Amino acid sequence: MKILVVEDTRTNLALLTRMLENLGAQVIPAETGQQAIDRFSGHHPDLILLDVVLPDIDGYEVARQVRQAEKSDHWTPIIFLSGKTGDADLEAGIAAGGDDYLFKPVSEVVLGAKIRAMQRIVQMRTALVALTQQLDSANRELQRLSSCDGLTGIANRRSFDEALQREWGRACRSGSELSLMMCDVDYFKRFNDGYGHQAGDECLRRVAAGLAGAVHRSTDVVARYGGEEFALILPDTSLGGALIIAQKARQAVRQLALPHTGSDHGQVTVSAGLASLIPQPGQNPGMLIEQADRALYRAKHAGRDQVCKYDPTLA
Repeated sequence: MKILVVEDTRTNLALLTRMLENLGAQVIPAETGQQAIDRFSGHHPDLILLDVVLPDIDGYEVARQVRQAEKSDHWTPIIFLSGKTGDADLEAGIAAGGDDYLFKPVSEVVLGAKIRAMQRIVQMRTALVALTQQLDSANRELQRLSSCDGLTGIANRRSFDEALQREWGRACRSGSELSLMMCDVDYFKRFNDGYGHQAGDECLRRVAAGLAGAVHRSTDVVARYGGEEFALILPDTSLGGALIIAQKARQAVRQLALPHTGSDHGQVTVSAGLASLIPQPGQNPGMLIEQADRALYRAKHAGRDQVCKYDPTLA
């Protein structure tokens, strides 16, 4: 155990050092307040024994600066040593950041008992901090899992709904354009029937990765909408810009070159529908989904493996 001992009287410092070494502690001596602050930063002691009266700044100020310098997940016990025995002195020490207050002269037995008590508190606090960190990590992992599709690893339907609602609200406030691409794997039922469900799952994983690789902005969202259907949310993107991304995504799936004998194209492909609008009062995100779905319907009925834009004159 490393103990920073701050004492300006050398005889007292030597006496405390002997007592602490007898208790098995490693002593870091300091004779001024500034030395104490510097050695706290350099040595990171486990405990501080701090005289109140020092030649430069007093022990109260040292305690305040130590508390300011500590990291949020770390705590160093501070025990004040002083010949001042008034209630106001004790109160001032605790208010400055101290944890205990011993009156001089202090016996080796009392000092040892106080140090052991502080060690137990430190151990309990360390265990509590570690448990809190584990819980925080577990909560972050649960949050991640709740927003990810278990099969493909991309955003799931819940995450898609939340992201679309969020981007819709942002587009409403900024007057920016919001685009949506809905797509699904062509003839996927035939794929499952011909190659089996395990191959079907692997196909969906590969398609999801291909679609995800087609977007690069952190604001874009690639999600599994359900079954073999996927969606891309493209904030601040015009219909023309979304078309470029959609064609890139479609080509990414073709480049996987996954054989599909049940498809007219001989390999796994996707069809996609695009819609884009600037949200207006009275509208809701369901409108954008409906428009993209209609465009997807046209793409599938026009031969699949293509991208169609929403056209209100054909709806």
